[in-house]
Amino acid sequence: MHFELSGDQKMLVETAASFVKKQSPVNRVRGLRDDDIGWTREMWRQMGELGWLGILFSEEAGGFGGSFLDASLVLEQIGTTLVPEPYIASVILAGSAVARAADPRQQQALLGPMIEGSTSLALAYAETDSRYDPLAIGTRAEPRGSDWKVTGKKVFVLNGHAAETLIVAARSGGASGDREGVSLFAVDAKTPGVTVRPIKTMDGHHAAMVELAGVELGADALLGAEGAAGAVLEQVLDLGAAAACAEGTGIMRTVLAMTTDYLRTREQFGVKIGTFQALQHRAVDMFIETELGKSTAILAALKVEDPDAVERKTAVSAAKVQLAVSGRFVTQQSIQLHGGIGVTDEHDVGLYFKRMHVLNSLFGDEEYHLRRFANLPSFTANLDTPARSTAAR
Repeated sequence: MHFELSGDQKMLVETAASFVKKQSPVNRVRGLRDDDIGWTREMWRQMGELGWLGILFSEEAGGFGGSFLDASLVLEQIGTTLVPEPYIASVILAGSAVARAADPRQQQALLGPMIEGSTSLALAYAETDSRYDPLAIGTRAEPRGSDWKVTGKKVFVLNGHAAETLIVAARSGGASGDREGVSLFAVDAKTPGVTVRPIKTMDGHHAAMVELAGVELGADALLGAEGAAGAVLEQVLDLGAAAACAEGTGIMRTVLAMTTDYLRTREQFGVKIGTFQALQHRAVDMFIETELGKSTAILAALKVEDPDAVERKTAVSAAKVQLAVSGRFVTQQSIQLHGGIGVTDEHDVGLYFKRMHVLNSLFGDEEYHLRRFANLPSFTANLDTPARSTAAR
């Protein structure tokens, strides 16, 4: 498989790398942890001006018609300095849900301002007992003539505290767990009956608990066909998982570089600790895990838009499991090799560790994706195929 980036993609990487280092160094996320929003609208507008917010979307919707691989290149650079702006929450999740479910008029109305950087979106899908199942939805949408009444609670809504519009997954038919009967609604966050309770996450970012108490919505709030958003929601959450892997790659690369630089400069007993063979071996193990995580993340970025659901899920789940294994190992080893300073809040390595922990938990943790991978037809078919004997070979 050919992995060489095109000229435009190389330029995108160079631009993103330079921008995040200059405009959003790691100290910025530390300074924004106690901010009410946790990111700045000015930075969001700059990302819009650079075209990052429109990469995934069609030209008709105001975007650039790029691929997820293009977006993953930006996400990897975002991971290198822990840029706090809601790229995954607003662009990858909510934006992709709108692009896949809404009609052209709705896409222009919702995506246009977001692509410019003047607004942000949030996808409200998770509920208390959903346990990573995107179809386990208890929120109900009841028809009122041509209008709707939505009632339910959503938990840990990424960017839900700051988004102007919430894309809410509700069940307009069927039972919890059914693919059919899931609908998406665009809900203004200031609509009467909508309660948004901001919360902080362990990585210094922000989210929200959202309650919809009999919220009255017009017919135009329904995105696309009624009851047909189940498959869309599954696809979008796989995009989110692939995005987490891309950002995690940037984190692992940065943490590895930080650690090797520290080993080259820190002295103990009058010599650089990087000369100790045992520490060299651990650094090599970190490099290997970083490369494993990067390779599976690339495959997920290439396959996440595959129309074959099995191909998509296989690549995404493999990458998410590898992120859990490699990301945990690399960030934990970095803290160990930095010694006492590695566990202090003043050192940046702890910020990367916390963000990696959150990325591993988003859109399905290691156990969830390992189980999903094992239950896919491509895997179970291999288990059912009799092994050839040595004589047959």
